[in-house]
Amino acid sequence: MRTEEIIRRPLITEKSTGQRESDNVLAFEVHRDANKIEVRRAVEQRFGVKVAHVRVVSMHGKERRRGRLVGRRPDWKKAYVRLAPGETAPEFFEGA
Repeated sequence: MRTEEIIRRPLITEKSTGQRESDNVLAFEVHRDANKIEVRRAVEQRFGVKVAHVRVVSMHGKERRRGRLVGRRPDWKKAYVRLAPGETAPEFFEGA
C-alpha cells in the first residue's frame, strides 16, 4: 500500500485539537487495512516528523435514516499519532 493511500485525511475536531496542544498527538483517518507500522511510516515520510507512538481505532459507521429508508455509513479507521519529544506538528494543523 502506498503512503498516499494510507492517510486519508487529518481529523481536526475539538478533541484532536486539545490532544495536539497538550500531548503532541495528531489524529488521522486512515485506510481500513492499514496497521500501526504502515501508519507510522506514512506519517514520517509524508510530514518529515519522528513518531513516538501510534494507536489505531476501528470506527463503526452510523446508521442513517431518510424517512422509512435506512442506510449505513461505511466503517472506517482512526489513528492517533504521538510525535516524538521536540517534534512540531505540520503547519496545516496550526491554522485549525
